[in-house]
Amino acid sequence: MKKAVKIPLTVLGIGAAAFAVTFTVYFFNLDMKLTSMIEPILLNHYDKIPRNQRI
Repeated sequence: MKKAVKIPLTVLGIGAAAFAVTFTVYFFNLDMKLTSMIEPILLNHYDKIPRNQRI
């Protein structure tokens, strides 16, 4: 295959794969599901930080 044809097809394939991954994450709401799994760990971490609450 010529180089002039191979490069655009490669870029198009990478773009299609990236779109498929982002669409899957959006469709199944995977970002919020991951966030809800990480939230207890983050809350535990930030609850341990000493606070200076003087007014």
